[in-house]
Amino acid sequence: MEELKHQFSITELCKALKVSRSGYYKYLERKCQPDKNQALKNMIQSIYQRRKGTYGYRRIQWDLQRKYDMQVNHKRVYRLMKQMGLASVIRRKYRYKAYTMAAAGERTADNLLNRDFRATGPNQKWVTDVTQIRVGGKKMYLSVILDLFNNEVIAYHTSHRNDNPLVLNTVRKALKKRKDVYQTILHSDRGYQYTSHEYHDLLTKRQLRCSMSRKGNCLDNACIESFFSHLKSEALYPYHIQDLEEAQKRIVQFMRFYNEQRVQLKLNKLTPVEYRRQLAA
Repeated sequence: MEELKHQFSITELCKALKVSRSGYYKYLERKCQPDKNQALKNMIQSIYQRRKGTYGYRRIQWDLQRKYDMQVNHKRVYRLMKQMGLASVIRRKYRYKAYTMAAAGERTADNLLNRDFRATGPNQKWVTDVTQIRVGGKKMYLSVILDLFNNEVIAYHTSHRNDNPLVLNTVRKALKKRKDVYQTILHSDRGYQYTSHEYHDLLTKRQLRCSMSRKGNCLDNACIESFFSHLKSEALYPYHIQDLEEAQKRIVQFMRFYNEQRVQLKLNKLTPVEYRRQLAA
């Protein structure tokens, strides 16, 4: 119509294209006006890039509220992200590993947790596990302890060996950080480190209650498996990591971010640290 309006009247062109005159003039008005959503789009783009594409529209909406004090409907954020071609990174589907029975002479424990992942206060229920991280042909092992009250990472430890010291050092770090741990449940799978006499002796000495997943029931420790999935999808997979030193650096950064900045719906859109401090206030 822009090209032909000097040869034909607007009425004739609208009739030929089967559009209304009012619709055409509204189109011209919108075309001349700046994009009212541009400032919001810039903020969304900034958050999306800063989080390396790991945030979907809901978390970006929460970040807009927390960082910019903007009350934006999540549907609007979704619509704008769709216009901009932005979508969150989809986490890889986790393949749950099968557990083997403890060897004769090793120590096991009952499943005290029994898939009840709720806790009404800190230090009631902890979960722990070890995951393997590969970079090229090299391996590193990460041991983590989470508090189920607020999903906070209490302690973590890395090593090039998947052995008893890896797990024991993680527990010692947690005990150094948290003092009120009398009768705290510490749940794990039946990996050989957790069935060792050293591990059970340490828990007994510090009056922690040992709990273990049932044989072949990987979902008994689903919370820690979910955490590892988030860590790898958000801190490792988006980057082209060249060596284990870089992987270690990314892990340290993610642990701080996860505890202090990453909001969770379960925690009323607060971070783990904020949720714990809110209880103490």
